[in-house]
Amino acid sequence: MKKKNKNVFKGVLNGKLTKQIFKIAKKKKFAIPAINCFNTDSINAALLAASKINSPIIIQFSYGGSIFFSGSLNMINDLNKKATIGAILGAKYVHKVSKYYNIPIILHTDHCNKKILPWLKNLIQYEKKYFKKKNKSLFSSHMIDLSQEPIKENIKTCKKYLKKIEKINMLLEVELGCTGGEEDGVNNENIKNNLLYTNPKDINYAYQQLKKINSKFILAAAFGNVHGVYQPGKVKLKPKILKKCQKYVKDKNKIIKKNPLNFVFHGGSGSKISDIKSSIKYGVVKINFDTDVQWSQWKGILKFYKKNKNFLKNQIGNPKGKNQPNKKYYDPRNWIEHSKNSCCKKIKKIYHCLNAYNIIKKYL
Repeated sequence: MKKKNKNVFKGVLNGKLTKQIFKIAKKKKFAIPAINCFNTDSINAALLAASKINSPIIIQFSYGGSIFFSGSLNMINDLNKKATIGAILGAKYVHKVSKYYNIPIILHTDHCNKKILPWLKNLIQYEKKYFKKKNKSLFSSHMIDLSQEPIKENIKTCKKYLKKIEKINMLLEVELGCTGGEEDGVNNENIKNNLLYTNPKDINYAYQQLKKINSKFILAAAFGNVHGVYQPGKVKLKPKILKKCQKYVKDKNKIIKKNPLNFVFHGGSGSKISDIKSSIKYGVVKINFDTDVQWSQWKGILKFYKKNKNFLKNQIGNPKGKNQPNKKYYDPRNWIEHSKNSCCKKIKKIYHCLNAYNIIKKYL
């Protein structure tokens, strides 16, 4: 792809540009990390890491993360409304600060299951008004996770939403096959093992149906993915399922190019680097990281505490003197900064695992 405009891939991207980024990622064999954010500090850490690495970043908000971002809002009992407000606030913050980072940013919502579809409906209603006023979308993409529903119901609903966001230039992520573990109140820890591995026929069905609307979609195909981090041996990833799915779709639809599908890898935390590399080779362009990033945030605070615990027992009194104040140690700006820096360091390491170092200079 020729570099027509060096500024076109800066700031929050729309669906068309997001699709172009994914096309480049698949061709050049790298994936973009998707980081779940829940407040401005987590957003700042992700954007800082991406700017230092000089590569694109995906900032995504889950339903629970959006509720958290909305603050207490005790006067509102409707959780869908809280989640809508939080997601909009988070997205607008990213739009405002994006001009200071000079990197491509993909804004995304994560794991919208059947029960919380009203949340997505609320967001799309707001975004239609936003698009009419600003001539750009608030988010780059949304995700619908109906992986526990029958395949036909799943795709029928996804087609409806893909059509809804078509006119506001957005992309849709569709999940096929369940991700294990627990995420945002949905517990798949005891789910049947076969549901953790997507059938190529289901992938082809989704592809053929969604293509009737448009090609602005990506597929989260399950190949043993699990949310969270577990003991060695519990998670059995089989990236070759993605390879089989690519070949099946290619052959059934007489497609010339090798990997016609853009895949998403859920549950990147704790995964073997070899599995990550293999998944990228088979067409994964987006990999979600949450648990490892959360741990890095806590680890930054823990390290700060261990180093300064004798200054954190009381407001006054420390090894330097019984009347010496400790304000600079318990000042939230101090320990939160350490948490942010630890998080940033972890995300930078993730970029290297995903072959995604210095992407802007190399390919954009």
